[in-house]
Amino acid sequence: MLEKIGVEVVLCAPDAAAGGRLAEAQRPAAALVDVDLPDAPGVELARRIAALPWRPRVVLTSADRDAGRALDANGDRTIVFVPKEELAEEPLRRLLDTG
Repeated sequence: MLEKIGVEVVLCAPDAAAGGRLAEAQRPAAALVDVDLPDAPGVELARRIAALPWRPRVVLTSADRDAGRALDANGDRTIVFVPKEELAEEPLRRLLDTG
């Protein structure tokens, strides 16, 4: 889906632990993170990636529209939440675009 909207997928991780390691090693400019990961909440991984020194853009997603409330409750503005049904829309392309 990301490639369909013109986003180059550089890496993909099966869980939060691998996602954190890959982000630190590969230094992506942006990341798309699912809320539901097998080993840790995606919100935690999103915050970890957003806090990296080069400040990558982070988009958090879930099939549950209310999942973004965890970000709002903490006043977290470094991560953008997009419900899964809206991922294929053009705004995602703009959110992930770092050029």
